[in-house]
Order: sequence, then structure tokens, then C-alpha cells
Amino acid sequence: MNIEERGRAIGMLQAGQSLRHVARVFGRNVSTIARLQQKYNRTGSVKDEFRRPRGRVTTPVQDANIVTGHTNDRFRTATSTSRATDGTHGRPISKQTVLRRLRDEGIRPLRPFKGLILTPRHRHARELWARRYQRMTRAGWSNVLFTDESKFNLKHNDGRTRVFRRRGERFDDPCVLQRDHFSGGSVMVWAGVSLHSKTDLVIVRGNLNAARYQQEILLPVAIPHIRANGRGMLLMQDGAPAHTARATLELLQQHNVRLFPLPPKSPDMNIIEHLWDELDRRVRRRPNAPRNINELELA
Repeated sequence: MNIEERGRAIGMLQAGQSLRHVARVFGRNVSTIARLQQKYNRTGSVKDEFRRPRGRVTTPVQDANIVTGHTNDRFRTATSTSRATDGTHGRPISKQTVLRRLRDEGIRPLRPFKGLILTPRHRHARELWARRYQRMTRAGWSNVLFTDESKFNLKHNDGRTRVFRRRGERFDDPCVLQRDHFSGGSVMVWAGVSLHSKTDLVIVRGNLNAARYQQEILLPVAIPHIRANGRGMLLMQDGAPAHTARATLELLQQHNVRLFPLPPKSPDMNIIEHLWDELDRRVRRRPNAPRNINELELA
């Protein structure tokens, strides 16, 4: 509460209003209004009292040890550090103290990137691949057809949704985010894009195995598109089982389709991922959101 609101609250209390009524008017807890009244009766003012700043409970050497410990072990918890560090007051320091010392050095707790387990051979292959293609020209990349599948859910939740509500409104209908654990269904699609062209969007119904990938995507869509845009075009696809099956590779070889080489456990270099993200945003921005699978396919 700001100074003006505190003054109004004290005025209402002095006029005979109850603590509960004043708390309801300002959207605060009864205990908050009670503490405000006690403070006013004690000091005669609604302003914040002067607070003497607390001294640091850690020494410069302890601060350095905290930073060094979390630099050497990036997954070490602030709680374990606090329990192992006795402050100048003779007690273990708090978790918040550890976080403040780390924050002073620009170290913050963030979500770790989840990467693949790479052997030295994998790392060496990645480096060779990067050195080979780091100077590839625009003309060279224009001959690559980037292809991939993507799944679009009928109901979407990015895990970051926030609701603005007052205390006690948690279960009110406007504040409840209804969620279907089965996501209401989804649509799997396949497409390919290059610098100057794009394929048709293919709706994939059911599981995509090697046979269906060949009969429903490669033969009717991908291979004709590559032929129409020049036989020098390379096909980029990930290492999904349907893509790397022997029968699939033999089919591509029979039609003289060359694959864009990728190292084992390759990083995702497919620019079509940005297209999927933009497509999802545009579907979500439609005035009438899809209500069922058929409408999602049309969208």
C-alpha cells in the first residue's frame, strides 16, 4: 500500500470501520491492516520506519569461495552451499545470501541446456562438418531442400501462462486455466522449403513409417519437387528411422536424389523449424481458433 492508501485506511478505522471491512476495500489481508493500525498507534505515522542496514554476514574470503565452488560445480545447489558456510554471526548463512553473492558476479540459476552425450569422435565429426560448410555461399544453400515433420496440438499451453488475481480467487472460474491432458488431439504435417521454393503441405495421418514416408511423401511430393527445381538440389532430412531406413535410402538412390550430409548426432541445422514456429503463431492468431482436428488441418 502506498502512503495515500495507508492514510485512507487509518481514517476509515478511526471512523469506526472494522478491520475486515477495510481489508476488503483495499484488497489486503486483515493481518496487514491490523499491523498498519498497530504501527500508527505506536508511531503516529503511516510512513515506513527507518531500518538500519544489516552488515554482511560473509567475509570476502567466503564470498570468493562461494563463487569458486559454484564455478567448479555448476549444478551445486545454493542450499548445500548455505549449509556448509557459517557466517560472521556464527550460524549457517541463508540460501538467499548465497544467491546474492553469486548474482553480484553475474551468476544466476537458469534452466540447463539439455544436450546429447557426445564422444570425442562425435565432437571431431561436428567440427569437421562445421569447417566444411561455414563458408558455404548463398548459391550453395539455395540448392538445399530443408524438410521435416512437425506436430501441431489442437490445444496449446507453453507452460508460462500467468493469471492476474487477488487472494482467495484461485478457484474462481475466470482464473482457472482448463486443460485437457490429452491435448484434444494433434495434426502431423510434412513440408519442405528452399530459398526459392516450397513443397505442398502433407497431412500425415497415423504413424509415419518408412513405407508411408516413401509412398505418401517422397514419391508424390519431394522427388518431383527436386526434379522440377534442378537435379543438383540436395535433400536435408533428420535421422528419424523412417528417413534412414535401407529401403528409403535405396529409393532415393534410384531416383538420383542426393542427401545433404550431416554428422552423427548432428545439431539441428534445419531452418524449417523457424517456419513451424511461425506457422503455429499464425494459426493461433486466427480470429476463429480451430475447434477440432478437421478445422486444425484446414488452418
